[in-house]
Amino acid sequence: MMKKVLLFTLLIYPLLIIGQNNTKLAQTPPMGWNSWNKFGCDVSEKLIMEMADALVSSGMKDAGYEYVVIDDCWQVARDADGNIVPDKERFPSGMKALADYIHSKGLKFGLYSCAGTGTCQNRPGSYSYEEKDAKQYAEWGVDYLKYDWCNTEGLDPKVVYPKMSNALKATGRPIIFSMCEFGLSSPWYWAPGVAHLWRTTGDIQDCWDCKHDWGGKGWVLILDEQEGLEKFAGPGHWNDPDMLEVGNGKLTIKEYEAHFSFWCLLAAPLMAGNDIRNMSDTIKNILTNTQAIAVNQDAAGIQGSKILDEGSFEVWRKQLKGGDIAIILFNRGEKSIDIDIKWQKLGLGKSFSTRDLWKKADLGKTTGYTGQLEGHSVLFYRLKK
Repeated sequence: MMKKVLLFTLLIYPLLIIGQNNTKLAQTPPMGWNSWNKFGCDVSEKLIMEMADALVSSGMKDAGYEYVVIDDCWQVARDADGNIVPDKERFPSGMKALADYIHSKGLKFGLYSCAGTGTCQNRPGSYSYEEKDAKQYAEWGVDYLKYDWCNTEGLDPKVVYPKMSNALKATGRPIIFSMCEFGLSSPWYWAPGVAHLWRTTGDIQDCWDCKHDWGGKGWVLILDEQEGLEKFAGPGHWNDPDMLEVGNGKLTIKEYEAHFSFWCLLAAPLMAGNDIRNMSDTIKNILTNTQAIAVNQDAAGIQGSKILDEGSFEVWRKQLKGGDIAIILFNRGEKSIDIDIKWQKLGLGKSFSTRDLWKKADLGKTTGYTGQLEGHSVLFYRLKK
């Protein structure tokens, strides 16, 4: 009997530890940078190293950004043994050396693959190579895997995503697993325990409310699709409304502030997607607003939700650990509007010590807000009783 217990312990205990290591990941929404929104397929070793350097020198690392993720187009083939082969012209030193460089900066390294036979840019996908790829990623030192959903005709996401999830866990290396199947199968119902985060919508675009036939859309339309999903998010399992477009040039500063504010309130992963080597101080100040980021990273892990909808004017709230409340007053219309709103009528309480998170200023005791709100902008407050 003792031998059977010992054998069980030797076989099962390491798997339990692996599972625990992975379930302890992403206790707050992951923060980092991803190459796709700005650079698409134009990725290289040089670019990624420069982005890692900039993440440190810009103050973004100190603000909490830690993952440097290469999206599609780093891979070109499989060798005779089925191993994934990086583009040797663009990544001459190899992925292990690149990971080592990123780790030397106190950052973490992320890669992209796809659940189908090919990626969205028709590079080799991981379908039927899950264990081999996971093992390779772990040997390279990968800390984060974004796993897309292209070239998947006839496949069931509820089957193929757990395959990669289990393969990653079996490596023994803690790797964040980011599912990207665009919310097509309502992953919030089944993905907790499979992935640490899952996309809820199509691809974000650097616009207010544009919409493309292929599925891309502006961040305001993506925001609307988050309603009702708040109950599925929490430590270790997050709804992902896609990466940030802040700083990519097609929105105003007020619109970027609004975009960032909502991703903080939604407890969304904060994955910057701009060229952080050359961003303006204004964009840097948005991305490194530690008071807004504190709302995103709040330990309670509650996703914010809408509590008032009056057409162009909305109010959203997020309960924070310790009793504070984060609140957004949102004007989605183009013209300024006059507001006269009381906290008590919103069901929040009569009065609060109020902090303006964009002005970074204490407003004293307030019972609500009376005044104008510019078009396409927000007021982002932290309320303390």
